[in-house]
Amino acid sequence: MPHLTTDDGVKLYYEDTGDGIPIVFVHEFAGDFRSYEPQVRYFSRRYRCVTYNARGFAPSDVAAEGKYSQDRARDDIRAVLDALKIDKAHIVGISMGGFATLHFGFTYGARARSLVVAGCGYGAAPDKRQQFQAEAEAAAKKFEEDGMAKAAKGYALGPTRVQLQNKDPRGWKEFADQLAEHSTEGSARTMRGVQARRPSLFDLVDKMKTIAVPTLVMTGDEDYPCLEPSILMKRTIPTSALVVMPNTGHTLNLEEPAAFNAHLADFFHAVDVGKWPKRDPRSTATAILGR
Repeated sequence: MPHLTTDDGVKLYYEDTGDGIPIVFVHEFAGDFRSYEPQVRYFSRRYRCVTYNARGFAPSDVAAEGKYSQDRARDDIRAVLDALKIDKAHIVGISMGGFATLHFGFTYGARARSLVVAGCGYGAAPDKRQQFQAEAEAAAKKFEEDGMAKAAKGYALGPTRVQLQNKDPRGWKEFADQLAEHSTEGSARTMRGVQARRPSLFDLVDKMKTIAVPTLVMTGDEDYPCLEPSILMKRTIPTSALVVMPNTGHTLNLEEPAAFNAHLADFFHAVDVGKWPKRDPRSTATAILGR
């Protein structure tokens, strides 16, 4: 099984499929490299597709406590690029992977052809910070007490996951079964070290303004914790566009794979031929009707 080693000695499992311009897919907390199968099957016909498991997600190393943070998640994307000798890639992240992708854009923008930040925003709203952190700690304790095989059943039925179950019961069951296979220790450590401690997006506005890489922000319209943060990113990142997918929850690439792939394909094409625009500053004027 192919593994690469990060700067701090953690081994990450990866898969490398296809040839062409590289795309690196960064998975969400409740997923792993398998969550991007609908994208890899589609894009590997024309692109080089790299998926990997974050630290804590076997067969990557379940690293010791203290080796999980938002900065480490960001730097692990760079470690993947370095190990595979990729200078620049399209970086696609969902949820936890979306946060890592956004932070990658702050720090290593020169290594990205583009950024796709999808389903990003849980716990970002200032009035929800304490609630999110309390729920994250409660989830970590539940993982430890019940084990992932049992705890996954409830987690997979969260208010932004039921949309997948309603649309595609077979796909939802596959998602839930894969979640149940995750490491109990790795899940709890990731929840505490990455999820609960990451900064609010509302505290990162100044950094967002510095992003010069083409950026596509995506959210489902029933992924309520991500709606306002997605609008914030659209308003703040000068190279961004926003896609809101109708009647869709958090697991948008699995809920609506054809639409998700189509949006990415159009975006990548515009970027690769040099036609992705930067926002015209006239569009941010305070006037409503005209000058």
